[in-house]
Amino acid sequence: MSSPSATSNPLNTLAPKRKTKKKNFVQQKVKVFRASDPVLSVLMWGVNHSINDLSQVPVPVMLLPDDFKASTKIKVNNHLFNKETLPGQFKFKEYCPQVFRNLRERFGIEDQDFQVSLARSPPLRHDEGKCAGPLLTSYDRTLVIKEISSEEVAEMHNALSAYHQHIVTCHGSTLLPQFLAMYRVTVESDDTYLLVMRNMFSHRLHVHRKYDLKGSLVSREASFKEKVKELPTYKDVDFMNSMQKVYVSDEEKEKIMDKLNRDTEFLVRMKIMDYSLLLGIHDVERAEMEEEEEEMELSDEEEEDDENGLAPAPHSTSPEGITGYMNSFKPMGPGEFDPYVDVYAIQSAVGAPRREVYFMGLIDVLTQYDTKKKAAHAAKAVKHGAGAEISTVHPEQYAKRFKEFIAKIFA
Repeated sequence: MSSPSATSNPLNTLAPKRKTKKKNFVQQKVKVFRASDPVLSVLMWGVNHSINDLSQVPVPVMLLPDDFKASTKIKVNNHLFNKETLPGQFKFKEYCPQVFRNLRERFGIEDQDFQVSLARSPPLRHDEGKCAGPLLTSYDRTLVIKEISSEEVAEMHNALSAYHQHIVTCHGSTLLPQFLAMYRVTVESDDTYLLVMRNMFSHRLHVHRKYDLKGSLVSREASFKEKVKELPTYKDVDFMNSMQKVYVSDEEKEKIMDKLNRDTEFLVRMKIMDYSLLLGIHDVERAEMEEEEEEMELSDEEEEDDENGLAPAPHSTSPEGITGYMNSFKPMGPGEFDPYVDVYAIQSAVGAPRREVYFMGLIDVLTQYDTKKKAAHAAKAVKHGAGAEISTVHPEQYAKRFKEFIAKIFA
């Protein structure tokens, strides 16, 4: 998985030093990654290359203002090799590499693990319904890659210094998204902007029910189209109607509300609103039943194989084979998780009516209260009356109403 070093091009030594380093690579001989989507192939190539490059650069003692504006760019003219796995020409840009490297460290994510998660096997596409851009998860499900707009890239740049300071102040203990990297991939003159975050849901526990909560009841019910999905994203009205509650201990509730207070204060200072609490629920008893059913199916298949004289291959090298082999003595059962990986997970309290694991984090935190939002607020106030619980309100009002609603979701 090695990639050509930046120093292998003699032209680089003559280039003047700038905040944005330009690198040109021609005629590489290295065999790289295979993904059916050229943008994903370039992402995997680029992440692998940039992490290898960063490993040669000493970690700065402290971040400087310039680090929050810096970027590295690589332009590849790849005519002569490996056409089946990478496009003929492409560009890869990484934003603020030292800042995101520092954030990854503060969130306890090793660069090598980050590299493996994104570069070893192609990310998986899945439809998240409400998200503006397509959402992908890394093949090991620890990371989420979100396609964002160039406007959101600018918003990230504007917020990055304050966000970094907030993460330093709260020692990485936050419900905010854990932003880990931001890239631009250019294939055939088309730019794709990608933001990498830690997955708020579990890398191993299945989420059985999912809510997007804003603390507003106006137009906050999942559509019929949404409700028929395999895993619908329910909203505030659905939460109230289902009599759903979050059963955690008083100590856990206090921790969550402390984080929420700190994070919403930060969002108010940044004039950000329209964010949601993403709540995922893992039902332990349902997971146990699903596991039993799977085991029964497996034993039935094995019996059939025995009857037909087909010996199983326990050490199969196919991905399914490896997973099956690993699962035969997997260390964790339903409802169990590693708190260092699933940092947004909380176990239900002892004696709760249902054994559940909850995943809670803040999403959509890049919407500033700008002229567009002010106009939307005025229009909604006319339609629903000034006192109505609409989602488009001033950041201070939004945070206050949001916290009051979230405090009530606990049993």
